[in-house]
Amino acid sequence: MTFTLKICFGLPFLICLLTTEHGFSAERVDYVIENGTIHDGTGKVIEQGYVAVRNGKIVSVGPGEGPACEQRIDATCLVISPGFIDLHTHSDRGIIDPKSRGAVNYLLQGCTTSVTGNCGMGPIDVQEFYDNVDKAGAGTNVAHLLPQGELRSQVIGRVNRKATKAELQEMQRLAAKAMKEGAWGMSTGLIYTPSTYANTEELTELAKVIGANGGIYASHIRGEEEGLVSSIQEAIHIGQDAEVPVHVSHLKVKGTPNWGTLRLAIELIKEARKKGQRVTADQYPYIAASTSLAATIFPPWSMSGGVDQLVKRLDDPEAGAKVREAVGNSLSIKEDGKQIVIAQYSPRPDWVGKHLREIAKAEQKTALQIAEEIMRSGGAQIVNFAMNEEEVRDAMINPWVATASDGGVMVPDATRPHPRNYGAFPRKIGHYAIREQVIPLNQAIRSATGLPADVLGLTDRGYLKPGQAADIVIFDPKTIIDTATFENPHQYADGMRYVFVNGVAAVHEGTPTGALAGRALRKKSTP
Repeated sequence: MTFTLKICFGLPFLICLLTTEHGFSAERVDYVIENGTIHDGTGKVIEQGYVAVRNGKIVSVGPGEGPACEQRIDATCLVISPGFIDLHTHSDRGIIDPKSRGAVNYLLQGCTTSVTGNCGMGPIDVQEFYDNVDKAGAGTNVAHLLPQGELRSQVIGRVNRKATKAELQEMQRLAAKAMKEGAWGMSTGLIYTPSTYANTEELTELAKVIGANGGIYASHIRGEEEGLVSSIQEAIHIGQDAEVPVHVSHLKVKGTPNWGTLRLAIELIKEARKKGQRVTADQYPYIAASTSLAATIFPPWSMSGGVDQLVKRLDDPEAGAKVREAVGNSLSIKEDGKQIVIAQYSPRPDWVGKHLREIAKAEQKTALQIAEEIMRSGGAQIVNFAMNEEEVRDAMINPWVATASDGGVMVPDATRPHPRNYGAFPRKIGHYAIREQVIPLNQAIRSATGLPADVLGLTDRGYLKPGQAADIVIFDPKTIIDTATFENPHQYADGMRYVFVNGVAAVHEGTPTGALAGRALRKKSTP
């Protein structure tokens, strides 16, 4: 029996022409993806196989043509894999904003699930956030972490002091509430205020609540420069004492004087894993970081109470001198600001894309004076060229290191953000695995699929197997690559042919459909 079926849908769905020469199956299948090379998320590869989908779920996977079905997608010469899971995004606001909730910059990387609440930042009312995601849908699924920094801010404020017993108990109560509402764990951002003001004991007591409810402790550790090793040790000790899995966010070492020490951090994690502790990490595959100017060169104590209090300290002769000395020392190891490029600063848009040293020269000031001027005007987002290419490669070869963007959903504008927002996953796969052959393709794909699913505790996605949600990507291994650069970052990645989110086509023949099939993924807490 032969059928030629033309299906016409208006956006947000797709327009396609599908042809088959197969009879109907007794058990209906919505569509079959066939003739592709299957990477199932475990590292296993099927050279020519199929994936069958019904009602948003995968019903069968294997070699050959698969079940009879009138709707078939020919994936000849293409790779079929689970949708990519980004363990570290800052999409908390953008994913519920009507202008950006489609998450096109992530869909065209192959991402079907975004983890929010990272670095201790984001909403702490988990139920409300999830409800907002589900009200209109989103381009990707969303899994949320409880942000410890915002939790501390709500209970204590943005001040540098130890939590009282009553305050700690209140934070523990709110942490338990967040886990019951479906959070997947807790994140910290220990270079940011007020996360950084929490000592190890406070973090451990909160992590105990998270571990008791089956969550993870995901940490942007306390130091990524000269304090890298001690900061990794702190994270491992918190995991041991709280009996909670530890995940180190964006594994790296920053600052030229510190290059060569990442291997020590990696060895610490390997040792912990050998002893049976669950410790993992993620990375974005670039030599530059991106965050606020404040977190990059201003000492945490100077930011206690926020920008207003920083300005008061700068205006005080004694305190101001101490702040400027600390900032000056930080700038000196960053080539007097040459490593720091302005990504977003509304008072002076002409500074965007320029580094502090060249701005200072043009303004006939010092880099320190420019940094102070920026902070007095509220701060700026920056890109910091602080990492070593060899260490980027050394991190990614470890099978426990996942890919994560550390970016957010966005639409092109006049800012100059980090290109990771548009290209982290295709860069890992297209540049490092396929072109440079730093790691095998199956490992690169696993680092974006099965591994992050295991880290987070997702049981219904991350793999191509029956019963899993139909989060599926189909890409061309010959063309997949990041096109976003530091000079021109608002460029979508190439090579993603189809992306399905919960069985719905979000990208069809390389074009976003506008579908908002993503939903909030609520974890069931462990009593």
